[in-house]
Amino acid sequence: MTDDQAWVTITREFDASIDAVWRMWTDPALFRQWYGPNGMTVPVAEMDLVVGGTRKVCMEMTSPDRTMSMWFIGVYKEIKAPSRLVYTESMCDADGTLITPQSMGMPEGTPDVTEVVVELRETDGKTVMTMHHVGVPEGSAGQGGWMQAFDKLAGLLEEAA
Repeated sequence: MTDDQAWVTITREFDASIDAVWRMWTDPALFRQWYGPNGMTVPVAEMDLVVGGTRKVCMEMTSPDRTMSMWFIGVYKEIKAPSRLVYTESMCDADGTLITPQSMGMPEGTPDVTEVVVELRETDGKTVMTMHHVGVPEGSAGQGGWMQAFDKLAGLLEEAA
């Protein structure tokens, strides 16, 4: 999943061990605590952490008049603990049936399948994380959501230190 477009790439340094950051990505209970933009909760994070295994995540936002849910499903393509994680991501319904991004209000041309690549390296007791989300344009709301999620991740790692 590569081409010449500018997809989201975010690099962050965390004052935590590589193992701690890896667990945040791969332990469903920890992942639920930080994933998603501000105002969203993650009531479901299922992860079969093997190559070919499925991951299924639900993000929810509750307002006084309704709860909006967004479901995502994907497959792990590469797992090299604790330094590299690659998985696909597609929108789906609660049963895991794929739905088009446009049916959820995403712009025309949003791909049905995207790919997330997480690379971690430890330097001097800190971890540098580079995340690429292929299929999500740079400067999009998706990038903003990732930035907010990574702020939450940094806060959790600081609390755990």
